[in-house]
Amino acid sequence: MVQLALVVLISFLVAFPVARTWADKAGQLDDWRGSLGLGSEKVSKLNFYFHDILSGKTPTAIRVAQSANTDKSPTVFGMLMMADDPLTIGPEPNSTVIGHAQGMYGSAGQQELGLLMVMDYSFTQGKYKGSSISILGINRAMNPVRELPIIGGTGMFRLARGMALAKTHWFNATTGDAIVEYNVTVVHY
Repeated sequence: MVQLALVVLISFLVAFPVARTWADKAGQLDDWRGSLGLGSEKVSKLNFYFHDILSGKTPTAIRVAQSANTDKSPTVFGMLMMADDPLTIGPEPNSTVIGHAQGMYGSAGQQELGLLMVMDYSFTQGKYKGSSISILGINRAMNPVRELPIIGGTGMFRLARGMALAKTHWFNATTGDAIVEYNVTVVHY
């Protein structure tokens, strides 16, 4: 019995400093946001247009891969596109460019058109110049309005999260060209 008490006492004396050190470090980690100088959370709302042009001499999105069965699929399942699409203030093709959506999207749905989007929306003009938001999610392109998650960002949008609502403004079924309006709500520091 005395030996058991001695073992418990020694274990406590050895473990207590380790637990205290861990607790101290955990407390320091709780203040990680302050240590980065991020300040308080903010909410920004953005509105812009995404121009996905597949036709013409200078397309902004090109097909880079597909499966052997993609052309037989009503949803072009297996198709992968690489994009560098302009972001503009208005829907007109000659509207002021405020950034670019760069990344890829692929048809991930066999039963309905669902584009898996992996895109970085980088702003090159205006208040958010030098900042970006990252979107990763399924764009159910046939729905009138689609909700896409914002999973991160850079610059003013560091540690961003939020959502983007995408609504097709214009679509050419012959060429596949589209202009999509984005209304974005971003929570960031």
